[in-house]
Amino acid sequence: MTDPLIAQALDARERAYAKYSEFHVGCAIEGADGTVVQGANVENVCYRLGVCAEQSALSAAQIAFGIANVRRIAVVGGFVDASKQDGTAVMPCGGCRQAIAEAAREAGHDIAIVCADHAGENAVETTISALLPHGFDF
Repeated sequence: MTDPLIAQALDARERAYAKYSEFHVGCAIEGADGTVVQGANVENVCYRLGVCAEQSALSAAQIAFGIANVRRIAVVGGFVDASKQDGTAVMPCGGCRQAIAEAAREAGHDIAIVCADHAGENAVETTISALLPHGFDF
């Protein structure tokens, strides 16, 4: 791991609350001015009340510098149990892709996303337009 944004996402992952799935995700978002905010997934016994790490970080970004100023996103995650880890980079879910696509529309540019596994390894670099080429808009 050489990307400092992945290191920030790993730090956020340590604060995930995922006692039901034991799948911890951390997200770090870099703003246009270099400010970095973090988010982690927070589960609830009523599953639909849970919050994804990306949504958590997007909320923090809106407060810190506005989603129109999002430049880059890092997402890391995986199971706490090492026997369940397979080294696959975790990717944003469909709902998070849609939320990131809206941030990209507000920013007026594509948003770079780097995704990695639980250890911050096996990184995959992509963009929101590649992950969600036809996002919803009206």
